[in-house]
Amino acid sequence: MDRRKFIQSSLSAASGAILLPELLNGKIFEDNLRASDFGKDFEWGVATAAYQIEGAWNIDGKGESIWDRFSHSKRKIKTKETGDIACDFYRRYEEDISLLKDLRIPNFRFSLAWSRILPEGTGTLNQKGIDFYKRVLDELEEKNITPWVTLYHWDLPQKLQEKGGWVNRDILNWFEEYVSKTTQALGDRVKNWMVLNEPFAFVPLGYLIGWHAPGYRSPKKFFAAWHHAAMAQSLGGRIIRENVSNSNIGTTLSCSHVTPKKDIPSHHRAVARADALLNRIFLDPIMGMGYPLDVLPGFKGVEKHIQDGDMEKLPFDFDFIGLQTYTRVMVSPLGILPMLHAKMISPKKIEGAEVTEMNWEVFPEGIYHLLKKFAAYPNIKKIIVTENGAAFPDQIENGKIHDVKRIQYFQDYLAQVLKAKNEGVNVGGYFVWTFMDNFEWAEGTRPRFGLVYNDFQTQQRTVKDSGLWFRDFISER
Repeated sequence: MDRRKFIQSSLSAASGAILLPELLNGKIFEDNLRASDFGKDFEWGVATAAYQIEGAWNIDGKGESIWDRFSHSKRKIKTKETGDIACDFYRRYEEDISLLKDLRIPNFRFSLAWSRILPEGTGTLNQKGIDFYKRVLDELEEKNITPWVTLYHWDLPQKLQEKGGWVNRDILNWFEEYVSKTTQALGDRVKNWMVLNEPFAFVPLGYLIGWHAPGYRSPKKFFAAWHHAAMAQSLGGRIIRENVSNSNIGTTLSCSHVTPKKDIPSHHRAVARADALLNRIFLDPIMGMGYPLDVLPGFKGVEKHIQDGDMEKLPFDFDFIGLQTYTRVMVSPLGILPMLHAKMISPKKIEGAEVTEMNWEVFPEGIYHLLKKFAAYPNIKKIIVTENGAAFPDQIENGKIHDVKRIQYFQDYLAQVLKAKNEGVNVGGYFVWTFMDNFEWAEGTRPRFGLVYNDFQTQQRTVKDSGLWFRDFISER
């Protein structure tokens, strides 16, 4: 029998074997894929974000964040929900970390809520906030789980937003204070740090398109926020290097493999523009290459925000770059964004495309092409896939969630990661998005990305088949 032919896979669980007999759309599991193929030093983990899981939005001294304000505003969240409770991780962190241990997850990525540490954004430290994160770190240490901490995952203190947020150049001073105080408080316990999570997501979605907090639709605000966020990447890296000995420092970038709708010159030019916007405007500055304005002439508005000496401060020698990808983007010329002159094609219009609940195309080859693209930058020391995953409409059946499509997704994407690694790409880790179903920003709690199912009414956790699969897969090492 062909080794790639799907065979019934059993996932051992406390309640007995779980069988996955389905064959999906003619696809077959990569039953010859092994975690050991990635090497003994490859880092396996799961990723989360503070606002999406913590809850406890206004207790123990925590200040309001822009996502607290945004989710409490009318018509901002599709499901009319807030992150006030989310997964209640603030109160349930001990049982959740025990669940991580049960699933044999060796690395846990989570973010810190800036307004839990500095309620006003600057000034007096909230000791109760610091103590909470110390308790989380203590619990992880006890369970022999390594923490990977993200300093900023989109939840800016509302007090700073009222002063302009990322549009105000003073954000660099505010961010410097936050990073300095946080790393001084926690640097003896945390060695793996990420400065920003997906600046290309929170800057355009928050300041240009308005879908995310703080909800602006302003090219002028976007240009300012873009430059300041780019500056913050290197600024944060330098502070961590100074404050934390033996630190492992990265930042994470959302990216998408871009392909043309047609194989003709005008479509390939649209690809170059879309690729520069989606994948390069925060990466190139880190590499000392400046902004790719030669490909993006419509974005030269950023230049008015560049002061003397800024371009020399943009680069930083990160220990790793976090690559976060879920899908590809197909484009054609022109479209609804005149600044870009490229139209993004809906996956529903791509013949044969399989899509997730987020209407994102399942395109495993995309992660391979992005890894190769990032590896072509000579200054990138290591790449870690710090987010990858899929949302599907999970259903509980007799107390179990048979999310076969998600397992297939991981199998297919990991096969492409291994292909890149075998071709010499220095990819050193893979973090699943996400540990458990959470508050998925403007989408509310409807999209479920987790390895663990969360009942948001009862906060009961149920490990999905994909969680059991991932446990057994990484345990094979």
